[in-house]
Amino acid sequence: MLRLLPITMRTRIAVVVSAIVVLAVVSGNLLVVGKVTKAYEQELGNRVMAIGQSLAQSPTIREGLSSVSGWRIIQPIAERVRLVTKVDYIVVFDMNKVRYSHPLEGRIGTVFQGGDEGPALAEQSYLSRAVGVEGQSIRAFVPVMDEEGRKQLGVVVVGIMVPTFLKFMSDYRVDLYLSLFIGTSLGLVGAWLLANKIKKQMRNMEPEEIARLLEEREALIQSIGEGIIAIDQKERITVFNDQAAQLLGITADAIGKPINEAIAGSHLPQLMREGMSHQRQIQYVNDTIVLVSRVPIVVDKQIVGAVATIQDRTELYKLAEELTGVKKFMDALRAQNHEYMNKLHTIAGLIQLQRYDEAIERIMTFTEEQQEQSRFLTQRIADYSISGLILGKMSRAREQGVRLILDPASRLPKLPENVAVHDLLVILGNLLENAIDATAGYRQGNGEIRLRLEGNEDGVEIEVSDNGSGIPEEIRDKIFEHGFTTKGERGQGIGLSLVRQYVQFQHGTIEVHSVPQEGTTFSIYLPAPAFFPVRGGEEIDLHRYY
Repeated sequence: MLRLLPITMRTRIAVVVSAIVVLAVVSGNLLVVGKVTKAYEQELGNRVMAIGQSLAQSPTIREGLSSVSGWRIIQPIAERVRLVTKVDYIVVFDMNKVRYSHPLEGRIGTVFQGGDEGPALAEQSYLSRAVGVEGQSIRAFVPVMDEEGRKQLGVVVVGIMVPTFLKFMSDYRVDLYLSLFIGTSLGLVGAWLLANKIKKQMRNMEPEEIARLLEEREALIQSIGEGIIAIDQKERITVFNDQAAQLLGITADAIGKPINEAIAGSHLPQLMREGMSHQRQIQYVNDTIVLVSRVPIVVDKQIVGAVATIQDRTELYKLAEELTGVKKFMDALRAQNHEYMNKLHTIAGLIQLQRYDEAIERIMTFTEEQQEQSRFLTQRIADYSISGLILGKMSRAREQGVRLILDPASRLPKLPENVAVHDLLVILGNLLENAIDATAGYRQGNGEIRLRLEGNEDGVEIEVSDNGSGIPEEIRDKIFEHGFTTKGERGQGIGLSLVRQYVQFQHGTIEVHSVPQEGTTFSIYLPAPAFFPVRGGEEIDLHRYY
């Protein structure tokens, strides 16, 4: 059994367009022939009417109709005119409808029986159609009046055969065939060029392939664990998968709707107009931590839309918070281990030297100092992860020959609801680590860092000051850029970038005051309210995605 090859879209378009062109050419030719036929019939009617009127005004015709043997006068004139004008027949009859002329002389003297001569005997001129053996004809009926125009003497009938529609088609068949050939040829060429252009725009794919590709694309988009939103040039939503609907809490079908109607205050239209990308930004969406990336869609160097991807990072951040707490605890244990080893070595040396009083005094001093620090942090800071981080950084600072002082005014009995412990650990840890690095090598044992941490459910203030080398003026604007570092080590240049990202995420503020060779102060404020006023009195909802 033979298997038919599939017909390509190019062939389909060519066949359909060619068929349309052929039908259009044939229909046009038929309409033209119809119009020509009608115009020709009108011209023939005017012609036979003019001939009839000329004969009806002839004195010879009047004289012949007034005589019994007038046919001898009228017949020669009528035949001569018929032959000259090339009409099919000229008949003259009197008021009794007796013929005085006819192409066939045998019918002279017989009664005219056309059936449509009545109005002509009542002094009316008109055209009439008649169907005979040879086909249709147009006849002009013209009354013949006496010289005074008062009495009707008879009627002149002039008839001519009308060519049929098929006769016209036959006469003009060469022109019709030529126009059909030219139209079909041009249609085929145009159809082929159009099909090639459409095929090229469709990346040489067949409709079945495009349909399958769209189905695969839809299945792929829905199977991705990230929310995806895309808009076109008219700012209408073209892609909105189930994950995006779940994250944004939208239950209605958003496909085809304007983006600002489905999601109020979306940044995608502005991003599309500016052509800028926003990569991996942390946002709050309905009390869910998400990572958002927005990029314009570029086709042939033109922006045709924009797409946003939303990744749920709630569980990941919870895990990161736990891992961060463990890491900070391990760092604190390691630093304290080194510190205690040094203290034990000191005490062991004093005992070996039999300086027992000094050894006891040193033990008491170490114990009181550690208890005082722990007691102060326990009383002032409610979260043990933050206390552990500060203790660990104190031990690390002492290892580097730097003194880390916690301001006596520091107090953090409760964190605001919108500030996560993980965020605060990242901010504090990076600021203190940078301060230790900036001070340890510069002051050589005389470095000092002061930390002030104050806050409650209304907000948190963090201030970290050091007497290190300071930040040079020429790089002060670059310190928050991702990957920028003065340490020359791979993997550095991330800490302050993360600090800025978390502060912006909380809609907080960062102030930096630095004097070269004197030190640097970082002041950070993290506000608590979910709604806070901005310029112009407008309120911003921190829990909205856009």
